[in-house]
Amino acid sequence: MFFLRRRLLRAASLAILAGALACGNAGTGRRPQAAAREQDDFGDTLNLARPAQRIVSLNPVTTELFFALGAGSRLVGRTHFDLYPDAARAVPDLGNGMQPNVEAILGVHPDLVVIYAGASNRAAAVQLRKAGINTLSIRDDHISDFRRTTMLLARAIGDTVAGKTIADSVERSLAAINARPKPSKPITVFWHVWDSPILTIGRGSYLDELVTIAGAKNVFGDLPDPSPQVTLEEIVRRNPDFILVGAITVQKMRANPLWNSVPAVRDGRLLVVDTLLVGRPGVRLGEAARSLRALILKDTVR
Repeated sequence: MFFLRRRLLRAASLAILAGALACGNAGTGRRPQAAAREQDDFGDTLNLARPAQRIVSLNPVTTELFFALGAGSRLVGRTHFDLYPDAARAVPDLGNGMQPNVEAILGVHPDLVVIYAGASNRAAAVQLRKAGINTLSIRDDHISDFRRTTMLLARAIGDTVAGKTIADSVERSLAAINARPKPSKPITVFWHVWDSPILTIGRGSYLDELVTIAGAKNVFGDLPDPSPQVTLEEIVRRNPDFILVGAITVQKMRANPLWNSVPAVRDGRLLVVDTLLVGRPGVRLGEAARSLRALILKDTVR
């Protein structure tokens, strides 16, 4: 699902939360906690002698979280795609998050590298650990992973109070959206991810969960993979009420005769998704669910 992140609580409330947390221990009088011994999703053990001070974050989700935790100033490296919050742009860009440039990472002398635990990143994690660099490899593909990811990072920087505050806030915002009334007849959607081959969102992705929380039904939610390949004929057969599509693709889809065989495309029932907002399961999950609900159900109540 990492490629999808590259292409994809309101902003004000999150800014207030992040600002409050950025005051950090100075505002609360709390003393930094000792970093805990952790096992990551590659089965490697992180054992920091003290809270991490020079961090490379190679995942947009964790980069956002470090800033929300008030530790943005500790970041010494990020990927091309870590552009939120705006302050992240000032962090040195070390390239890709998948199969990253290990030499570039070593060049900024980190004491911790946080990396997405995908198979193609295993070799990089091994190289970094052999070089004496602590790594924390995390898979964060589901909404249920958010609290664990947050608390892993919070313990790595020595501030579990901030971690719990963020996790609680995001979970409350999602619960509030999920509790809103649902249509008596479910509104069905097809989420367009890629065109050749046609890829969509399946049950293995947090985006399927977001659709459900927003009050709709993913027509391919029965498929277990996060981004399964499907056929145009099957999309026609399942006949979704709406198509969720990115801003770059929508005009191409409208002009494509093949896609016009899908009633929702032919009838103009295309909903343009803010992929930068919904494209990662991070601190803006609540805002993402709210935006989807407003888009699909035309529910503007906040």
